[in-house]
Amino acid sequence: IFGPVVTAYVYDDATPWSEVLELVDSTSPYGLTGAVFSRDREAVREALVGLRQAAGNFYVNDKPTGAVVSQQPFGGARQSGTNDKAGFHYNLLRWVSPRSIKENLLPPTDWRYPFLGEE
Repeated sequence: IFGPVVTAYVYDDATPWSEVLELVDSTSPYGLTGAVFSRDREAVREALVGLRQAAGNFYVNDKPTGAVVSQQPFGGARQSGTNDKAGFHYNLLRWVSPRSIKENLLPPTDWRYPFLGEE
């Protein structure tokens, strides 16, 4: 299947929110873009946690029509991509092995810390 594919799920208020999130998270193998609309900040927080692997781009109370090119990372999760955000610096991390190097060009002459001194 090649999209766009839209899935909208309107749930019964009697269904616990956690069950709704589990169902939405487990239903589709695709995950390019997702969105949740809510006035309840706690429900939004739970959705951000419960659906953290559901989509590469996730919107809260905004249209999920895609990223602004060169201004926002864009890449899908699951069978919609490798989540490496094409067109953004995160994509480079797939091809590199970053490491940190620290070199001290002026070695200390005293190992004591001033705040450890006696008063």
